Amino acid sequence: MNLLRGFCIALVTALSLWFGEGETGMAVEIVLLGEVSARVDGRPVDLGPSRQRCVLAALAVDAGRLVPADRLVERVWGADTPRRGRATLHSHVSRLRKAFGGALPVVHRSDGYVLEVEAEQTVDLVRFQALRDRARRADDAEQVAPLTEALALWRGEPLTGVNGEWVEGERDRWQQERWAAEHDLTDVLLRLGQGEELVAQLSARAARHPLDERVAGQFMLALHRAGRTADALAHYRQVRERLAEDLGTDPGAALQELHQRILDTDPALTPPATAPGGRSAPVPRQLPAPPRWFTGRGAELARLDEALGGTSGTVLISAIGGAGGIGKTWLALRWAHQHAERFPDGQLFVDLHGFNPTEEPMAPESAMRGFLDALGVDSGRIPPALDAQAALFRSLVADRRMLIVLDNAATTEQVVPLLPGSPSCTVLVTGRARLVSLIDRHGARHLQLDALPGAEARALLAARLGADRVTAEPAAVDDLVELCGGYPLALSITARTAVTGTPLAEVAAELRELGLATLDHDTDPAASLPAVLSWSLRRLTDEQRTVFGLLGVAPGPDTTLPAVSALTGLPAARARKALAALEEASLLERQPGGRYAMHDLVRAYAATTAHDLPDDVREAALVRVMDFHLHTACAADRLLEPQRPLLEPTPPAPGVHPHPLADAAAATAWLRAERPTLLATQRAAAALGRHRVVWHLAWALNTFHLRQAHRHDGIAAWRAALDAATHLPDDPFLRSCAHRHLGYACAQLGLREEAAAHLDRALSLAVQQNDATEQAHTHLILTYVSEGWGDSRKALEHARQALDHYQSLGNPLWEGEALNAAGWCAAQLGDLDTARDLCGAALALQRHHRFTEGEATTLDSLGLIAHRAGDHRQALDHYEEALARYRTLGNAYQVANTLENLGHPHAALGQDDQARKTWQEALELFREQGRDNDAERVRGQLDALDEQSHTARR
Repeated sequence: MNLLRGFCIALVTALSLWFGEGETGMAVEIVLLGEVSARVDGRPVDLGPSRQRCVLAALAVDAGRLVPADRLVERVWGADTPRRGRATLHSHVSRLRKAFGGALPVVHRSDGYVLEVEAEQTVDLVRFQALRDRARRADDAEQVAPLTEALALWRGEPLTGVNGEWVEGERDRWQQERWAAEHDLTDVLLRLGQGEELVAQLSARAARHPLDERVAGQFMLALHRAGRTADALAHYRQVRERLAEDLGTDPGAALQELHQRILDTDPALTPPATAPGGRSAPVPRQLPAPPRWFTGRGAELARLDEALGGTSGTVLISAIGGAGGIGKTWLALRWAHQHAERFPDGQLFVDLHGFNPTEEPMAPESAMRGFLDALGVDSGRIPPALDAQAALFRSLVADRRMLIVLDNAATTEQVVPLLPGSPSCTVLVTGRARLVSLIDRHGARHLQLDALPGAEARALLAARLGADRVTAEPAAVDDLVELCGGYPLALSITARTAVTGTPLAEVAAELRELGLATLDHDTDPAASLPAVLSWSLRRLTDEQRTVFGLLGVAPGPDTTLPAVSALTGLPAARARKALAALEEASLLERQPGGRYAMHDLVRAYAATTAHDLPDDVREAALVRVMDFHLHTACAADRLLEPQRPLLEPTPPAPGVHPHPLADAAAATAWLRAERPTLLATQRAAAALGRHRVVWHLAWALNTFHLRQAHRHDGIAAWRAALDAATHLPDDPFLRSCAHRHLGYACAQLGLREEAAAHLDRALSLAVQQNDATEQAHTHLILTYVSEGWGDSRKALEHARQALDHYQSLGNPLWEGEALNAAGWCAAQLGDLDTARDLCGAALALQRHHRFTEGEATTLDSLGLIAHRAGDHRQALDHYEEALARYRTLGNAYQVANTLENLGHPHAALGQDDQARKTWQEALELFREQGRDNDAERVRGQLDALDEQSHTARR
């Protein structure tokens, strides 16, 4: 029975020990040299309130040894011991075991507790003491590594977060031990020949402890070895004076002896420098070879010079961001090799594999081991914990002029442990992600890389292919630069294809025809642009990858948050978050005005990923974004011209809402910003067979196109609308209206035969359909076109027919337009009285109904009539009033016309300066609008005015 009982006790004890070390062999770390904390397998443990933390600390300082319960209670509570102190202690121990999830082996024995762990591996204080003791038993050369590692364990004031008499006593004692270890390390480094490297550190230490003669001696010796003997002697005088003033004594014998040896320039004070371990200090030169084909990037190199040169007191970091293949590593290496002489103590380089097809991102521990190896640290002296390794690394590079290049970083966590703590070091970080916390918390200067400008892209091709070949095929080179969009990797792949002798024109034709497929490579992912870009997607969520793909097929060269929300069907907040993630990954660029854009090749790659989405998902997204743009354009059109007939498209897809626009100015601004996207939307709608969307977009954009003189856009939009109308035979109005607007657009561009054919067809269809409104509108357009072609009589005939139709329809606004058109034609025919009456009647109707654009048009006509009647001052009044209204409306097309008209009465009144100023503004507008014939005519009027002024002066 006793044997069985003994076996059970042994079994329980063994199980207790087993589970105390962790059921799964979990690694426990306990921190006392800083804020009291603990981790299990790298995960933080919630230690509970301050007393409970103190219980852990009281056990940990004697890890592996039995601590009597009474002593534990005294350590934790002191004079404030609770009435049931032991029970409370037991309760805290139980809660600690639970917090550690079975990984804390606290064993209760006889009258106390023991923390049964490998003390040196588990408790930082015990490891500190063991390393310090090991150093004291070693030779000088063998002391540096353990002392450095020991001091690296300190993370602030010891036992932070707990209080009490015992804590205060222990805290003071350990601080003294740390102070002694710092002294010991400094003495060892000085005996090994260091000096200049220690000056900054010892300067701060001497300021904190001005009466400590040991520190004073160390500082004096370091200054002397740094070539600052005068400063060393001056510091001795300061210490001597301070000792006399504060303590009434002289420096001790050791400090006086050092002072005399410095005065005597004792050569024994400056032994040759050696590295830890007694060897010559290694100078790592790890930079890869400079990029052979590097070209351009002068502005970026200058920005690196500015960011990384001439400052002190902080670690200088430049995070070079950009998409895969944009040239980040090349730029970093070019700068590093150009400035290698600035870093005589060495250059460290590591590829962190942040974006790699076959490897996971490198752990910072692996990169750190490589750096410590390069700095000559014996593997047996490298501490196991990353924090201690980082501290050792910072100690080794302190005050050394070194460059550290951290290439291809994926996360800030990879980078931070590898940052030195010395202002003498420079760090270059490259990565596709922006690493915002590196910027926010560590002051990194971010440098975003874009595509190469045209000249630098040509220079890259010339470097790869030879200047003669590039000069021989300039047109093909221009095509290649355009098709590659200045993307360095794409240019390099193209050059690799062409270097075999394939004519550049053939390479360009293949790239234009096959696109991204020509930049792919089956066997070498690093030589394939699609593969390189694909690596950027690995860290994205499924939702972010979907947004990326949909942006690749969305119409337009750029986009906005509201459009992306419609495209993806995501709420604005989630859409913004996805865009931010793509921007962080350098797959998207945020531009001024809240717009987002992709490089053309990135966009092409995104489109290939969109085809992995289900067809219905992709099509539904396109429908939503088309409806968003269409209905916003319709709302904008209503603000620009409220009197225009309301032709509403079908309702938008569920959940799609037009972008809110406050007024006509906001509508014009939105249309200007979205102009390329709206035309692209129309093309995309045609490809998707959404013919009504195509037609209604042409209608919604018509006023904007006319006012802004976007004549080529107008003709393209209405051609698409006419094609769409042929697919909608159930609505003949759509076809006749498209012919009418297309005819007018053709006439504006001087396509007379095409314009006549479309207008004739529009009128014929309107008559066939017995559509009086369309007949009237077409006659009015024919009025403008016929008058522009110089046939004022035919124009007047069309104007009167339009007027008859409008009067029968009872629409005063349209009637006013027809009256003004008839008046204009009468003026052209010389019948000024009739013209004045017709335009006067038109103006009365337009003012009564507050039709601002109609007023402007009629006032312009009245200005012409007054000018031709010789009443030039009245003409000025009419023209200026018309001009003010056109400017208010933002009608740039008519502003240019009225400015030209306004110059004539100024000239007739001898107001040459006003005429010249007015015509000069008109000339600039005509040129901006691509109206070459109008510009040439005004240029002739200005020349005649100048000649007239010159003649008058003679």
